[in-house]
Amino acid sequence: MKRFLTLSMMPVIICLCCISLYGQQKKQHPKKPNIIMLISDDTGWGDLGVYGGGVGRGMPTPNLDRMAKEGMQFWSFYGQASCTPGRAAMITGRIPNRSGMTTVAFQGQGGGLPAPEWTLASVLKQANYKTYFCGKWHLGEADYAMPIAHGFDKMQNVVLYHLNAYTYAFPSWNPDMTPDMLAFFKKVTTGILEGEAGGKVREISKVTEDNIAELDMNMTNNVLKQLDDYAKGGSPFFMCVNFAKNHQPNLPSKQFAGKSPGKSKYADCVVEMDYNVGRVMDEIRKLGIDKNTIVIYTVDNGAWQDVHPDAGYTPFRGSKGTDREGGNRVPAIAWWPGQIEAGSDSHDIVGGLDLMATFASLAGITLPTKDRDGKPMVFDSYDMSNILFKEGPALRDRWYYFTETELSPGAVRVGKFKAVFNTRGDNGAQAGSDAPGQQLGWRGDESYVATVPAVYDLWQDPQERYDLFMNSFTEKTWTLPIFNKAVQDLMKTYIQYPPRPLQSEVYTGEMEINKFRTIQEAKKLMEQKGITLPKLEGEK
Repeated sequence: MKRFLTLSMMPVIICLCCISLYGQQKKQHPKKPNIIMLISDDTGWGDLGVYGGGVGRGMPTPNLDRMAKEGMQFWSFYGQASCTPGRAAMITGRIPNRSGMTTVAFQGQGGGLPAPEWTLASVLKQANYKTYFCGKWHLGEADYAMPIAHGFDKMQNVVLYHLNAYTYAFPSWNPDMTPDMLAFFKKVTTGILEGEAGGKVREISKVTEDNIAELDMNMTNNVLKQLDDYAKGGSPFFMCVNFAKNHQPNLPSKQFAGKSPGKSKYADCVVEMDYNVGRVMDEIRKLGIDKNTIVIYTVDNGAWQDVHPDAGYTPFRGSKGTDREGGNRVPAIAWWPGQIEAGSDSHDIVGGLDLMATFASLAGITLPTKDRDGKPMVFDSYDMSNILFKEGPALRDRWYYFTETELSPGAVRVGKFKAVFNTRGDNGAQAGSDAPGQQLGWRGDESYVATVPAVYDLWQDPQERYDLFMNSFTEKTWTLPIFNKAVQDLMKTYIQYPPRPLQSEVYTGEMEINKFRTIQEAKKLMEQKGITLPKLEGEK
């Protein structure tokens, strides 16, 4: 009888065990955690110690290494090909084409992130988060494009451009400028900004030769003060902290100048950046909010090899500004004690785009289906929670790569295979060259393959050296329909959700006289027939 009861209970026992295991897989996590993003500029995939750099390259990164050992390190994490699109993608959860933020903005161009776009901050405000932005913005100059117009309660130590833009107005850097040229740059270059939501942005000082090297140190001082205030308040908060370094020219703080083992300005700045990351992480621990705070560290784009030696290192092919892995694959670390397994790794395809869906999920928010003007829109973001907590498979299986003018992607990754259509900047900077030819890097021509792409197996060949498409031994011609379908899936979304107009200036290719005349003749014929084309959004 006892044996019969035992046997009869087996299905129940097995069921309870399964429920128990499932419960372990899908364990409850603290709701509405504090969220902190730490973003550095142009830092190379191979600069940090945990990515093979650090001490071995004369730039120790003990704080970021510790963060990785206490959290999760990503190996196939993607930014975009350059600064502005990389930051726009992270903050909107949309590929840059959709927001029009595809090109690097310079001072005096105005414009910026369109007012109807949702941002991480404006979405998290729906869950009553306190929101804070500091450091490099690089998403425009207009009032409607400022952080405090996009959901941030407060902005401090904000700089609007890439670091070298400020040196244009330094006579010692550009003595060949005429007085008129110098006056122009001084006039159009906005300095260090601060402000609060509902108020006006204030310029608290210019970026000068005396203070440019201290931008990140001063910013971090204010971040620590803000952390202290938030810790006392009890409400969940979101902080987006953006270091101006390691963008060329790297100008280390006086505290770090000449102090790195590498004795280069770039190495000094990597050590400085790591030190400031450590200050933030130590403050989180000291305040006792670590168990309810997730921290993400990443970079906007791949290493800018064109400006070597004042640049980060990547083992991958290509440079910033290209569709190669070197221009897009970036370091990334996620940290949340007690929730993210210490010392864990992820080789899943993820990227800065996915922070939007992930943060919304952590905050218990459903992403909007309409923009802030009430028009239908779509996000390109996938929730990474399954990966962070090891609770299931990744939701993303592909990545699209773009240069400034590409509406259809110049390269596509699906699983371990990558198709490359645009071979711009194919070789990157040549070793030992102080002035690599412009065709070798970001400034190179857009150069497209004929008929079919080059295809690479990124597991076997992460450097994209061996095209397998029509190799006699391992030909992968069967991949073409897969890639074509992936591109078609994306292109269909442009019909339903048209991209916004470009938000900054860019060279869009030559205009030949015959092409111009043909366009003019076409316009005349259309006018004669009474045909009027609808205007694009934002077009006057």
